[in-house]
Formats: sequence, structure tokens, C-alpha cells
Amino acid sequence: MAWVSLFLAGIFEIVWASAMKASDGFTRPWPVVLMVVTMALSFALLAHAMRSLPLGTAYAVWTGIGALGSFALGIVAMGEPATAMRLGAAGLILSGIVLMKLAG
Repeated sequence: MAWVSLFLAGIFEIVWASAMKASDGFTRPWPVVLMVVTMALSFALLAHAMRSLPLGTAYAVWTGIGALGSFALGIVAMGEPATAMRLGAAGLILSGIVLMKLAG
């Protein structure tokens, strides 16, 4: 159950990061509301996962899911560049997440 909570926490991290971008520097209220709600959910689920997972593993996987998901969303939905170096860096983050899961 801890890994499911951690995965969902990572998904909510992607949502709040995207909402922060959409808030245009906190000038648009609905994206700010979405950001605050999903940030709270993300932190609550992360805290739940940390009840049984090591701090380093939980935090690294949580940030990795958020980073990779935000990276992918940026490419797919926001037209950000998908250069070979950026994709390689994302692959390294993914390999780190997999290794953390296998090690823990």
C-alpha cells in the first residue's frame, strides 16, 4: 500500500506543478486553488508512504515521478523541446527510480 500511496503522491505532484505553471505567477485563482489542493494531497500521501518506506527512497521516488511526469507533460502538452540530451537525462532519472524500488 505504501508504494501505491507514493505513486499517487507523485501523480498529484505533477498536477500541482502544472497548476503552478498555469497560475501565471499566482495571478489566476483557479489554478492556484488546484495547486494548493493537489499539493496537500501529494504531501499527505507522501507522509503516508513514509510510515513504512525509508525517507531517502520515498522522497527520491516521489520527486522522480514528479520530475518525469512534469517533463513528459511539458513535451506533450506545452510544446517543450524533446532533445536527445533532455531525453537522456530523463532516462537517468527513470533508472534511479527503478533502482530505488529494487533496492528497497
